[in-house]
Amino acid sequence: MPKFIPFIFLLFISYGIQAQTWEIGGGIGGAGYMGDLNISNPVKVSGISVSAFLKRNFDGYFSAKLNYTYGVISAADSNSSNAQFRRRNLSFTTTLSEISVIGEFNFMEYIPQIGKNSFTPYVFLGVAALSFSPGTVYQGQKYDLSTMATEGQKKAYSTTAFSVPYGAGMKYNFTGKFTLGFEIGYRNPNTDYLDDVSGQYYYSAHNTLSEKLSDRSGEKTGVYIGSPGSQRGDGQPRDTYFFTQVTISYTFLTQKCYFH
Repeated sequence: MPKFIPFIFLLFISYGIQAQTWEIGGGIGGAGYMGDLNISNPVKVSGISVSAFLKRNFDGYFSAKLNYTYGVISAADSNSSNAQFRRRNLSFTTTLSEISVIGEFNFMEYIPQIGKNSFTPYVFLGVAALSFSPGTVYQGQKYDLSTMATEGQKKAYSTTAFSVPYGAGMKYNFTGKFTLGFEIGYRNPNTDYLDDVSGQYYYSAHNTLSEKLSDRSGEKTGVYIGSPGSQRGDGQPRDTYFFTQVTISYTFLTQKCYFH
């Protein structure tokens, strides 16, 4: 992710707290993914997530926010109920760093402290830039998988991507100008390498570290199933990740704000 983005985010926050129609907050919760090591469970949480955001409220229904989220996802074939996955024996842990611009729509007019509704469901849609770093542990040591060419890549694949966040939630004005929320949001990035697994096996001799990380099926049995050209991933073009969080925020309201 570009190094200037956190600086812009801080500038945005410093400007936003001077305005009377802005909201600032953060969240904590879980992160998960669907991809080559999890093809069937869209709500499986495998790590943590934390976020911070600055939101511009246009009225009681529409808003836009700048959001930063850090998360961790992971999966291991050894824990799968699928016998074929257990034989494949791959595993990964990936850190996610995402900055997004998201539009939000409240189903009920929502104005903390002075509005008639103390809660509302909402939906959101946006665009995001993602930086990710897949790794694994082999013989007690951690390795960066993006540099290992485990599927015979001629150069390392990009560890940045664009994605489309979308989801839904519920917010509640529990006291004063404070809002408590719960939301779940999915992302469809333009990459299939969140888990370092995408296409086919490439190596066969298992003499190099890259070969050993590519096909780990024989670590316990000594029998390797990853013959060159055979399927290593699930055949889908992209992975998916999601964040589910409890959020808390504070809205800046004055007598001259846009609500009156």
